[in-house]
Amino acid sequence: MQDVLADLEQWTEEGEEIALATVVKTWGSSPRPQGARFAMTRGGRLSGSVSGGCVESDVFERAMAVLDSGRPELVRYGVSDEMAFEVGLSCGGTIDVFIEPYRPDGAWLAARRALAEQRPCVLATALSPPSLAGRRLALFAEGEPVGGLDPALDDAVIAEARPLLAAGGTRLLELPLGTDDASLFLEALLPSPHLLIVGATHVAMPLCGMAKTLGFRVSVIDARSPFATRERFPEADEVLVAWPDEAFDRTGLDAQSYIVVLTHDAKFDIPTLRRALRSPARYIGVMGSRATHERRRARLREMGFTEDEMARVRAPIGLDLGGRTPEEIALAILAQITAVRYGREA
Repeated sequence: MQDVLADLEQWTEEGEEIALATVVKTWGSSPRPQGARFAMTRGGRLSGSVSGGCVESDVFERAMAVLDSGRPELVRYGVSDEMAFEVGLSCGGTIDVFIEPYRPDGAWLAARRALAEQRPCVLATALSPPSLAGRRLALFAEGEPVGGLDPALDDAVIAEARPLLAAGGTRLLELPLGTDDASLFLEALLPSPHLLIVGATHVAMPLCGMAKTLGFRVSVIDARSPFATRERFPEADEVLVAWPDEAFDRTGLDAQSYIVVLTHDAKFDIPTLRRALRSPARYIGVMGSRATHERRRARLREMGFTEDEMARVRAPIGLDLGGRTPEEIALAILAQITAVRYGREA
């Protein structure tokens, strides 16, 4: 959703007529995951993608028809289509795409607010039957749901959606509704992963920019005010002139936290690692040679940390790509973070 939100908001303010296409199911080698979106206006403005280019032209034509009729449409694309050579997926996969007029109802706006406030949300959208298609319900970890699908469905949908608030992901749900079945698309909208960079160094600058491109919320932390400046880190969400303990008290550390230590200085490194290892942070990486890190490990042992606990620390940091420039080192760090994020060994 976040790929197209800014454009949707701008186009809405400008009075554009908008259609929205969402990948709701995939089979085989699909080019885009469930939840990928493609927004388009009557005037031909485009944002996002549902296939990386394979079927977008046909989606656009169908979207214009949806805007004419006002009725959503569920379309399947795959290599078995009679139009395969024209609009099929060359990768061999199959996708279902839900195309609807974009109408930011209460549930959509509530989900949008949750994203802006970094609160988890699950957005449930009815795909069928036609009488329900396009209705939405937004569920949050706290507070009442917003919107609704059908009184006969809402309680069951909420029960199925609640586990996604913690686990994330998407789900296509089929539930009985009278003599028909209702098809529903559940999508978890979780807070952005949070990259906390300790040390406003020359590597931190490209790392910050690259991480923003990948969708991270970025905090840069350094007690040295000449280094931790907005001029050096214009893309950061926040630049904190603070010691690590103070900064972590302000930002918090959770399972969406990815901590990178670039300081090469024990008075920063050790307090950072002490707090990080006692948190549920998803990734902890620290710059420095193996000899330097062994000295850190000795200090941590003195503080009572076990070998298993210290094994969470990635050092030397990053994948061994062979690069030496700040930009190449930043790339190696983000490559390792991405592998950890998706559970790959890389």
